[in-house]
Amino acid sequence: MPNKGTGTWSSTEAEIPPVCPICQGAGFIHPTLPSGKPDFSRVVICKCILDEKDDERRERLERYSHLGALKRFTFDKLLSQGRSGSPLDQQQFQSAYNAAKVFAKEPAGWLVFSGPSGCGKTHLAAAIANERIRQGQPALYRTTADLLDDLRAGFNPGEEAPYNQTFEAIRNTPLLVLDDFGSHSSTAWAQEKLDQLIDYRHSQQLPTVITTETAVEHLDERIQSRLADDSLCHAFKLGDWKSSSPEYSWGEGLNLQKQMAFDNFDYRRVNLPNELQEHLENVYHRALKFAKSPEGWLVFQGVTGCGKTHLAAAIVNHRYQEGKPARFVVVPDFLDHLRSTFNPDSKVSYDKLFESVKKTPLLVLDDFGEQAATPWAKEKLYQVISARYNAMLPTVITTRCSLDEIDSPIASRFIDPKLSVMFEIQVPDFRGDHKPKSKTSTYHHTRKQTR
Repeated sequence: MPNKGTGTWSSTEAEIPPVCPICQGAGFIHPTLPSGKPDFSRVVICKCILDEKDDERRERLERYSHLGALKRFTFDKLLSQGRSGSPLDQQQFQSAYNAAKVFAKEPAGWLVFSGPSGCGKTHLAAAIANERIRQGQPALYRTTADLLDDLRAGFNPGEEAPYNQTFEAIRNTPLLVLDDFGSHSSTAWAQEKLDQLIDYRHSQQLPTVITTETAVEHLDERIQSRLADDSLCHAFKLGDWKSSSPEYSWGEGLNLQKQMAFDNFDYRRVNLPNELQEHLENVYHRALKFAKSPEGWLVFQGVTGCGKTHLAAAIVNHRYQEGKPARFVVVPDFLDHLRSTFNPDSKVSYDKLFESVKKTPLLVLDDFGEQAATPWAKEKLYQVISARYNAMLPTVITTRCSLDEIDSPIASRFIDPKLSVMFEIQVPDFRGDHKPKSKTSTYHHTRKQTR
């Protein structure tokens, strides 16, 4: 199978004993049905494992598991109530811990652990796998991104294990621990493979453990329906997304936006003619209505200082006050952060950051058009815009650019009357009385303001 360094499916002959010709090193086989075909719903320990000494068996099972450094994640190194100081979090973790211990003794059905980074879900999942290995039973641990890499590698010419063989081995493994589900690249191919894997293991009721930083209700509907099946799955929410997720709190460097609210937005600026005061008040009320019930897209266009960022930030602050998710992204900064994930020392994966921005329930893209116009930047922004447009996810965009200055595939989405309302905020910079030196065109987009 694909060789990936420390996460190997195989290794050199000098490093491991010859692979068993019966089980191909998996340590288990599927018994044969009367028809002569394998019974994929059951597994039995291979003769090679039964013939091994205890330490040899454990070594083989550890290689198969791909746990690597996670071998240290055991139940005896885990606090049964977790590390949170919140009584509610402790109660939730205790329930998940008890369920994991029972599952590890005799895996049946599915366990799903969801919660923000650092809540302990990966430790619980790895502890289950380590306990099965201690009992001399096989368990396979893979992050979702690594699993997809394993499958892609199967298409390489001369690969030791072709794609079909790799996929069959993964989907039929007696116990699969799938970590970081939802943080992978959501290409059509990746989604198809994961759908096939989830569907198969669901239909065969094969023991499976899944961890995800995405709330189950925010996953793809097809996957969500499998994970919400009470007859097979037991789901546990761990930790508090609101205290740790950027969808519920302001990030670093956004202290100014944190102070921008509807009650400190001056739409009755005394230096404005009555017509512009009415115009700004109309934009204000439309933004407030959106904040109370986000639906569709709002695009605020205008010069620096006209109030577009204030209104966008006020929408986010209103959602936070109601305990609802929202994410504020300064476009040039977002692209810089995305590039930084390619650094080997980055603590955030590219897929996780990119997917979180594409799928957040409410997104603000501030300063759109101020980013470097490289092909890579254009591609990433188009992917974000296209994904949210197709999913009809509530989105707010602020920009100084005219429509003529925005790539047409994106501009067409900004002005789609079925989804979007675009306001050209015509007032000057509130920090001075000078007339606006706008980059904008004379384009005005209006439509009926009801839904």
